[in-house]
This record gives sequence, structure tokens and C-alpha cells, in this order.
Amino acid sequence: MKFLILNGPNINMLGIREKNIYGTETYEDLLKLCREKAEELGVEVSFIQSNHEGALVDAIQEAYGVIDGIVFNPAAYTHTSVAILDALKAVSIPTVEVHISDVGSREEFRQVSYVRAACFKTITGHGLKGYTEAMEALVDNNKMKGNA
Repeated sequence: MKFLILNGPNINMLGIREKNIYGTETYEDLLKLCREKAEELGVEVSFIQSNHEGALVDAIQEAYGVIDGIVFNPAAYTHTSVAILDALKAVSIPTVEVHISDVGSREEFRQVSYVRAACFKTITGHGLKGYTEAMEALVDNNKMKGNA
């Protein structure tokens, strides 16, 4: 199985931005954690982070027929991007929405998730561990569908 770990705007700034919300772990820490989990699960993993909506749409489209599951933190685009939702719907790749912080306890505008409609699971507020939980969910989802 091949998973894409897809991250939206400012995730590359982990460890620098709003440490009281996102913690002190860095983007490199996130990559390391996901690589270790991929090895444990016996899956291949690739990473894309972009601050540009169109680049995220392109990455989703390019995953079609190549990737078995997406772990996706769309970051600020969660609350604004119908284009990303449409791309996820178009490719129908099993996707888990992940948010490092507990978006449910934050500003009102963060209560809306456009991408959630195309995801089979959402994990919020578990820090970087949410990514490894999402990878486990993708493995389980593939097993349930007889693809593992």
C-alpha cells in the first residue's frame, strides 16, 4: 500500500508558529514520525506540503491510480476550499482528515470543514499522533475492503 501525507498552508512552520496551539515539534519531526509508522505498518509513504491551493489539488489528482490512501491536513483550506473537496471526490481515494489542534474548540469559522464530506474519518486535537492514527485507519479501511 502507498499513502500520501498531504499538508496545507503553514504546516511547514510547525515548531515556530503558535506553539501554544501546535506545540514545539517541527515539520521534520512529523515526517520522521510518519516514516517510522509507515515502516511499522509495512506501507510506502510520500509527503507533499504546499501553501498553494492549486498545488494541493494537483497532488490529489496525481495520486489517482497511484496512491491507496491519503492522510490530509488541509490546514486553513479546510474551511474555504470547495476545489479541494471536488478533487477528493473526483479521485475517490480513501482519505482521513487530520488536524493537530482541536479545531472544535477554536474560532467559529474553524467549525466548518468542506473536505470532511470526502473523508471517511476525521482526527482532531491529537497533535502529531493524529497522523499515525490516520495511517492506522487507512490500513484498517483497506483490510475491510479486502485490499490489504
